[in-house]
Amino acid sequence: MNSSKGPINEINVDAVKTLEGIYRKTLVYNNMMMLCQFILEKGAILPLHEHEAEQVGYLVSGKIKYITETRGEFIVETGGSYAFDSFEKHGAFIIEKSEVIDVFSPPRDDYKLSSSK
Repeated sequence: MNSSKGPINEINVDAVKTLEGIYRKTLVYNNMMMLCQFILEKGAILPLHEHEAEQVGYLVSGKIKYITETRGEFIVETGGSYAFDSFEKHGAFIIEKSEVIDVFSPPRDDYKLSSSK
């Protein structure tokens, strides 16, 4: 976790296991935004959930099926991006091992717990 203005390298941030097969690194945040990296194992399930923060993401590698209450299901593959509105219920099934970069606004207090090495 780092709220400093200096550069942060993901190798210096410890991963936090959030669910079975789902690991998060909170890379950097300020008062308005938060940048996180997720490593998602094949077959992992992210249950339907919602949060205040708006979320935009980029799939660095892999393949994920997202499920939403309002838009149904859609698949994102390597190089794809997506967005979820504030309090939009969404979840995911990890089709292939995946790496995701997500931005949250405002920052999620529950994600400020990752630690820098």
